[in-house]
Amino acid sequence: MKIRSGRVPRFRAACVGGLVGAVWVAGLSGQARTVADSVYSTAQAARGQQIYAARCVTCHGNALEGSVGPPLTGAAFLSAWSARSLGDLVDKIENTMPPQEARSLSRPQAIDIAAHLLQVGTFSPGQTELSSAALGQIAFPALRMPPAAGNAEASPFVVAGNLAQLMRAVTFPNANILFNVQVKDPAAAKPSMPIPFDYVAWGSTVYYGWQAVDQAALTLIETAPLFLLPGRRCENGRPVPDSAEWRRYTAALVDAGRAAYRASQTRNVDAVVTIAEQLNDTCANCHKVYRDGTREGSVAGAARCQ
Repeated sequence: MKIRSGRVPRFRAACVGGLVGAVWVAGLSGQARTVADSVYSTAQAARGQQIYAARCVTCHGNALEGSVGPPLTGAAFLSAWSARSLGDLVDKIENTMPPQEARSLSRPQAIDIAAHLLQVGTFSPGQTELSSAALGQIAFPALRMPPAAGNAEASPFVVAGNLAQLMRAVTFPNANILFNVQVKDPAAAKPSMPIPFDYVAWGSTVYYGWQAVDQAALTLIETAPLFLLPGRRCENGRPVPDSAEWRRYTAALVDAGRAAYRASQTRNVDAVVTIAEQLNDTCANCHKVYRDGTREGSVAGAARCQ
């Protein structure tokens, strides 16, 4: 396979970890200042408050407490941005917010919103406005994860994404591979090489058919327990429920994955279709409570993961 004058495609993976905890760690390499060093002005925060009220309050709440979106102040916010540069936060605001109107905010507007977040977070203002050039040299304080209760050492595994991100990246696409057996026989011909080349489409030509179904089922078995990893939070910033009900729904997804894998091993479409119905019910039962917010008095979206 030749791509762009014979260059062999490289496959690179990036792993970004987030530390969750409540212990400040002194000293940050690479940044000269922290957000506690009066890095923005009062006037700048006031402009940011106005922009926030117009563009951000629906998802993040009047007091930045979080609603449909995560909180933008407090322990959950600080843990998510532990040791990261203020530039990372501004980049996220500018490039991805609001979600349905990404890149509709200018760089100066994003910086002003960041100043407002710092002010609400009780980081004191200074005399000089925060500038784009300074962002990379200012960091949020680092947090160290305390040891889990009963353990001499903290787990080496730390949460990087919220529950919605994990489900959308892993659970959703792999469940769809199983559901797809209802409309496409895995024994069909191998997909052809995509032209022009596309990495995602190409991947389906390497691991395809029944092998892809096997792997999707195994993925559900292996990754559903990650829903229970300490420190995992919902999309709106609330901690993932620590309840017998939540563990029961998680176990049900693992059971559905195991059933799907057994069915896949028969290479019988009807057997997998039957399990796809079980999987759909498993997902729907949990979504009714934790995603769609159908508990009494709850509001869909804002009540996710209650």
